[in-house]
Amino acid sequence: MKRFFFGFIVALLVMGSIWFFTSRKDSREELNASSTMIQQQIQQVGKLIVTEAYYSQVFTYRNSQKLFLSLVSADKKAIIVAKAKATVEYDLRKLETEINPETKTVTITKIPDPILNLYPEFEYYDVSQDYLNQFEAKDYNKIKNSITDQLRKKIEDSALRDEAHERLVSELLNIYILTKSLGWTLKYEEIILEDPAQMENLSR
Repeated sequence: MKRFFFGFIVALLVMGSIWFFTSRKDSREELNASSTMIQQQIQQVGKLIVTEAYYSQVFTYRNSQKLFLSLVSADKKAIIVAKAKATVEYDLRKLETEINPETKTVTITKIPDPILNLYPEFEYYDVSQDYLNQFEAKDYNKIKNSITDQLRKKIEDSALRDEAHERLVSELLNIYILTKSLGWTLKYEEIILEDPAQMENLSR
């Protein structure tokens, strides 16, 4: 009887050990699977987010030089039609994250800064110039730089950056939804993101 009881206890211990290690292995595999899924999701959104806008504006250029003791005026002028494509980009390939499988936490440590790109084109109309005051390469460069600076300021004051930020939030929201569905926690630096509305303030 004692031998039977002892054998029964040993069998329970063996079965319990097998169950414990098997359960632990399954749990570890599930955790690794979740971690891999999240990493893949982050890689998928690690693409370039681009918001594009097109601008067009007419500028008038005029330059007058006084020659021969201000007795003679030499003029040059032109009408310039400037067309520009502007893009605001977040290169999410530079998004930095830390994944901690032990605490089931994904931490966004760095969101790349938005990049404003401007691609201007210029068309010149009604170009007129006197013999003593003609257009040179430096004049065209000066016109190009001046108009580009004006367009850049105008675009920076527009809603283009806000539109790009909304695109950024929509991409990061995919990570938030995935982590929540897997029972993980998403953090930005030291802030735990518990509500999608909190993501509106990211990177601002």
